[in-house]
Amino acid sequence: MFAATLVVFRESLEAALVIGIVAAATRSIAGRGWWILLGASAGVVGSIGVAAVAESISQMAGGAGQELFAATVLAVAVAMLAWHNIWMASHGRQMACQARNLGQSVVRGDAALTAIVTAIALTVLREGSETVLFLFGIASSSATSKALLALGSLLGLVAGGAAGVLIYAGLLRVPVSRLFVVTGWLILLLAAGMAGQFARVLIQADVLPALASPLWDTSRWMPDDSALGTLLHALLGYQAQPSATQVLFYVAALVLILAAMRRAQSRSAA
Repeated sequence: MFAATLVVFRESLEAALVIGIVAAATRSIAGRGWWILLGASAGVVGSIGVAAVAESISQMAGGAGQELFAATVLAVAVAMLAWHNIWMASHGRQMACQARNLGQSVVRGDAALTAIVTAIALTVLREGSETVLFLFGIASSSATSKALLALGSLLGLVAGGAAGVLIYAGLLRVPVSRLFVVTGWLILLLAAGMAGQFARVLIQADVLPALASPLWDTSRWMPDDSALGTLLHALLGYQAQPSATQVLFYVAALVLILAAMRRAQSRSAA
């Protein structure tokens, strides 16, 4: 039961945080709740479908199909989060002004919401499919009853969702004039963390070399499965024993997205 709770909590936490952060970032766009619900629902349906054909996916590409599928999902999610931040960098000031003065949304807000729907759907898809696969593994390797497994999964899901709600509630207290800056940085770090995970998955599939592995080891002070390590993994992509390749992808995504945001912001100001 505890194993199921921990697995579901860790996998649902990242999806809940992504949803909470982007919900706060787009709170001044009319109808954004339905878009977010659409993305989450699409992700749930997709994860069920992926879990149903998991064996076929894993046997593709010489047994590396599951890793390559996860890498593809991560790459698209990073692209969508990057696009959202770049769009917000050029339109955030206008949205903040309208939210303060008129309580209306930018007409072109659908452009940002389309990216957000895709990013949320892909995040839920990846986390949901991994959760199902992990639970199948736990069920087949232990004598835990289905009732206890279901109870543990429910507790983990509630805990992960609660963390996302707390993040969202905290962001709602941020003044509108600063909200886009705060959420922009959070989404930037989420995207960079996913880029690092993208590299890790490709290393596991023997597509990329690990280079220096591990580049550092902080597992003694903050292991990956600790409460703080789990939270930082979801928010920042933290890993106690990353390879140099993962760190390189993380930094590259951080620098490239930030540079694109700065460029979009300067063009908007001009």
